[in-house]
Amino acid sequence: MRVTTCEMHTCGEPLRIVETGLPDIIGNTILDKVAFIRENCDDIRKFLMHEPRGHHDMFGTLRVEPDLPSADAAFVFMNNEGYTTMCGHAIIALGRYCVDNGIVEAEEPETLVNIQCPCGLIPTYVSSNKERSGRVRFHSVPSFVLQMDVSVRVPKIGVITVDISYGGAFYAFVSTDALGLTSKAADALTAVEVGQAVTNAIKKLIKIKHPENEDLGFLAGTIIVDRTGLDTKNLVRQMAVFADHELDRSPCGSGTAAHIALLHAKGLLGVNCEKTFQSIVNDSKFVGRVIRKATCGLFDAVIAEVGGNAYYTGRSLFTSEDEDPLMTGFTSRPRMTAHTIET
Repeated sequence: MRVTTCEMHTCGEPLRIVETGLPDIIGNTILDKVAFIRENCDDIRKFLMHEPRGHHDMFGTLRVEPDLPSADAAFVFMNNEGYTTMCGHAIIALGRYCVDNGIVEAEEPETLVNIQCPCGLIPTYVSSNKERSGRVRFHSVPSFVLQMDVSVRVPKIGVITVDISYGGAFYAFVSTDALGLTSKAADALTAVEVGQAVTNAIKKLIKIKHPENEDLGFLAGTIIVDRTGLDTKNLVRQMAVFADHELDRSPCGSGTAAHIALLHAKGLLGVNCEKTFQSIVNDSKFVGRVIRKATCGLFDAVIAEVGGNAYYTGRSLFTSEDEDPLMTGFTSRPRMTAHTIET
């Protein structure tokens, strides 16, 4: 293999953009292309996401031909486990990437880039203001609450209450209070184990269905929300655990869109009212709001706007040798040995 990439990050969450080294990707729709990649060239995902070239929390994207006439570019998202339908932190980085690489011609004061991803078309707005370098905002697909106040029994935790919401992918939302956690970085390792346990328990309990496309019907992960200060200041802290025990360094873009839909449904966020979403990384923040109301199937939905900053970190050339027994990579991560939560 010989693959070149552009490396970026959005609020601390990495994005590895594959530029060369891909085979021809076949499929009539972007979801067909995801299936083709999964079945025929998944080694590229493992090669770039896994160690020794990547790490357990790496995230990447492959550019494919769009099938929507209004799309400027189309991308498939990949992580340590497989492929996902939407990634907001990637969209923010890709908006800037598309402008900087001439995929879309730059305009003042910002450039609209229509990015197609597996969940649909994402209008993305890239600022040309030098004082706001790296600033990008996007408008979500119709985002909605699937279920509220779902009781689920999680092994070694007990019965907790979660909400399930969609922002291009489905997430479960659970309060730190229910788990005995905080949103500080010191609790990150515990959050990964607990978040994964919550996701696994919900998958066994509930069949997730999207009202318009069965390929979008899966639970992407769990977002642990720190409710502290929710009613007194315009800040929400959250930790997103997705894929296979993967912890988002950013506040999670698609998860933030889903959270905006949830807050609006609960009467906690009005139209055009901004809220800031912060991750465990200092200064890692997204600003979000409800743009307008919408529908998705029979569900009341909203179009959410999520904005953040993306930056370049380098470029890479990755190669392999035929004799290397670890050519396609491997995964490893720290495992919890203590601090198992009991309730």
